[in-house]
Parts: sequence; C-alpha cells; structure tokens
Amino acid sequence: MMEKFEVVRDMFHGFDYKTILAADAAKRMSGVAQAMEFILGLDDGKKRYLRAVSALSKAFALAVPPEQALAIRDEVGLFQEIRSALVKATVSDSERTPDEMESAIRQLVSRAVYPTDIVDVFAAAGLEKPDISILSDEFLAEVKQLPQRNLAVELLKKLINDEIKTHMRKNVVQARSFAEMLEKAVRKYQNRAIEAAQVIEELIQLAKDIRKAQSRGQELGLTDDEVAFYDALAENESAREVMGDDKLRFLAQELVNRVKQNVTIDWQVRENARAQIRVLVKRILRKYGYPPDMQQRATELVLEQAEVLCRDWAGG
Repeated sequence: MMEKFEVVRDMFHGFDYKTILAADAAKRMSGVAQAMEFILGLDDGKKRYLRAVSALSKAFALAVPPEQALAIRDEVGLFQEIRSALVKATVSDSERTPDEMESAIRQLVSRAVYPTDIVDVFAAAGLEKPDISILSDEFLAEVKQLPQRNLAVELLKKLINDEIKTHMRKNVVQARSFAEMLEKAVRKYQNRAIEAAQVIEELIQLAKDIRKAQSRGQELGLTDDEVAFYDALAENESAREVMGDDKLRFLAQELVNRVKQNVTIDWQVRENARAQIRVLVKRILRKYGYPPDMQQRATELVLEQAEVLCRDWAGG
C-alpha cells in the first residue's frame, strides 16, 4: 500500500496538494480543479494517474485498518476525489471500464476513507451548471475563459465525444466525420504540435459545427433519418454530379419509407430478416440507378446506414 501511495504522491511533485485537505468546501473544489490541471499537464498524466490511484485504492482496501493505513486515509480520499473528478470530466461513459465503476462505488461505500462529497467538476472549474446537451454558445464561452487550459481541453473533448455518440449516432457519415476531426485536433495537442489555447478554439468550432449539423434537416426539408440516408448517398461523388440533390433527397425519403415498413422488432436477432432488409435496400438503389459509377463501397455505406437506423427503429 505504501509503495502505491508513494507513486501517486510523487506524481504531485511540485504541487502542494495537502493544502486542499484543510480547505473549506469552496476552496477544496478549486483546489481539486487545480490538481486536475496539474495532472493533465504531465506527460500521459491522466492515464498514469487513473491507473495509479486505482492500484492504491485496491491496496488500501486490503490494508485497513492498521494505523499505517489510517494515517494516510485523508490523502487517499483526496486522491480518489481527484480521480473521480477526472473520470467525470474527461472519460466518456462508453469508455469507462468495470474497474473505474468499481473504484467510484468503493469511494462511496468505504468507511475507512475520509468522507467527502463527490466533486462537481463544473463547480470545481468555476462554471455554472450548464445545459451541456446542446453545447450552447454561453457554455462554450465560459469554457474558453477557464484558467485551467488542460482541463478545458479534456472537458471539451469528453463532451464533444459524448455528443457524437448520442445525438449523431444515427448518422454514420456525420458521426465518422466529426469523430475524425476530434481525433485529429486532440492528436495535434497530445503531440504538442499546438498549444492548449489553439486546440480549445478548434474544439469550440467543432462543437458549433456539430450543433449546426443537427439542424440540417430543416434546410434540406428532410427528417433526421432521411438526412442520415441523404449523407450516405451523397458521399459518392458521381451520385452528386449525375443525380443531383433533388433526386438524392427523394431517394433518401424512399429508403426511409420502404425500409421502416419492413423492420421487425426481432430484426437484430433474426439473420434472415436482416438479409431481407439488405436485399430491399439494394433493390431500391438499383431501381434509381445508384450509384452511377457502380462503386461497391457506395452501396455498402448505404447498407451500413440502413443497419444503424434499423437498429434504432427496432429498439424504439
């Protein structure tokens, strides 16, 4: 336990985390945010810290209640508090491992660790509780002004990633495009090719682009499902040139109407039902001469989009 404790403690070399232990609630939250910023500023700091505190938590749980363990319980509790805030602020739900879930539960139920409230990462960073579901201009402006630049980057990365996985999950082309843009921006930052301030600007613009994309249906006169098919169809350059927007919009509407009528509740577990949908989609595409250049990849993309929407329709 002491070996694991020293690993975590040494990661804070140059940062006086002990002042947080005696601070009142408001200063403690501010201190946790500063501690997060410090960890994120280290090379591969987040990954190393999450792993190190997880190992310390396991060792601590095995070691209590001897005096040597109880003597460091407040510090272990603070390390867990900082870890919990980091996970909440920077790790998407889909990326959380069972070990991280277990660690969060252990923090809540352990009687040996100094009891503290789970830090609200927005409050810790000095942000009012925002409506992050739409990544509003007001919220993005607040994030841009955060003094903790590394924390701002991680917070934006997490929120944008969640937005892509939820609101954009029905649109294969858009989700893939935005995911690639996010990865590219983050990679440049991780490689120290650009400063935190620059990547924050890029991420804020990406958040605005995602928000704008969610209203494209109104501009095109299509529903969200129809936009998803339209984007998949329009990925093929020859289709855009030969068929034009009007025909592609009509074909998108036709696909939604016909495929939706043929989706069954047990679609996901019946292979023959899925095969029938694929045959139906191919038949509709052939009827309208799509794709003009006969590219197999274009057909496969439309089929992939059909599967994603069928999964959503069958689940709904």
